[in-house]
Amino acid sequence: MERHVNLSRISRAGTACVVGAVALTLTACGSDDPAAVGANDGSAPSPAAAISGTFAGAGSSAQKAAIDAWTAAFQSQNPDATVNYDPSGSGAGREQFLAGGVQWAGSDSALTGEEIEAAKAVCGTGGAWDIPVYISPIALAFNVPGVEELNLSAENVAKIFAGTITTWNDPVLVADNPQAALPDLAITPVHRSDKSGTTNNFTDWLNQTAPEAWPHEKNDVWPLEGGDSAEKTSGVIGVVTDTPGAITYADESGVGTELGVAAITVGENFNKPSAEGAANVVSSSPLIEGRPAHDLAVEIDRTAAAEGDYPLLLVSYTIVCSHYQDQAEGNFVKAFVGLQVSEAGQQVAASAAGSAPLAGEIATRAIAAVEAITVG
Repeated sequence: MERHVNLSRISRAGTACVVGAVALTLTACGSDDPAAVGANDGSAPSPAAAISGTFAGAGSSAQKAAIDAWTAAFQSQNPDATVNYDPSGSGAGREQFLAGGVQWAGSDSALTGEEIEAAKAVCGTGGAWDIPVYISPIALAFNVPGVEELNLSAENVAKIFAGTITTWNDPVLVADNPQAALPDLAITPVHRSDKSGTTNNFTDWLNQTAPEAWPHEKNDVWPLEGGDSAEKTSGVIGVVTDTPGAITYADESGVGTELGVAAITVGENFNKPSAEGAANVVSSSPLIEGRPAHDLAVEIDRTAAAEGDYPLLLVSYTIVCSHYQDQAEGNFVKAFVGLQVSEAGQQVAASAAGSAPLAGEIATRAIAAVEAITVG
């Protein structure tokens, strides 16, 4: 297999070791511990301020593996804190956050302009910010008996999910896969039934790379009627695993080992997903203009075609208030999200979820954004 090893497939023991290592790193680093830096100036908890209480977040199901690892590391340092996360999907998480039901949201698509304005009712006049914490390729996972390697152009992916290519031995698919014995088997495309940031990113990629075959603009909600669907990453992967001929799109960390993963057209090549390829695209993509200074929503370049690039990706964000009136909630968010964006936290996410660590300017700005959250 040509793609890089998906680190999410390491053993549970290996993940536990990494989490333990992060906890030890945070303990040893003193001021690098996001739960133990700063002074009583509203910028962060003081060294003596323990984080205690129960705190809730909701949203991206793609983030679940990383959230689980971050939570384990955080709670090892803050045993009196309980962190609950509901992987209800990006859209549901943003809705709960904007209703004031959770302290933060995980989302694979950034807040819209309307949502930024709506956040002021919960967060005050400074509103909410999108802080990137997770970069990951979106995989096209398939279950085609006898086929392990599969090449798919963006146009053919669009036609498959639009329902105009209906069998695996269609001549246009055979032409791109001369070495594969594609069967006379019906294609079952499976999409997310819930509001999903993964759907937003997938439909954005289709629209930008195959606009004639896919004229629909990006959206958290699947734009076509009918078809097979399921909730959350685990749901669509479950359907594809149980359905010969099925294909879906999902964060690569959720695919597992039973399904094949297609290579997609990138320039003149077919590239399989890799965390490095996704990170390369993000590093060359600009931020969305006209947003608050500490809002770091990325305008992903879906047509990037440098060697190794993989532009079918998601940037997953932690959505936070710019100001927390409640001291305990604010101190928690600064500590927990500070862990997420720290170098140690990014490494534990990479090990648990196969994501690419933030690097360069965006990593520096993510840390600065957390530090800029005010409390009290």
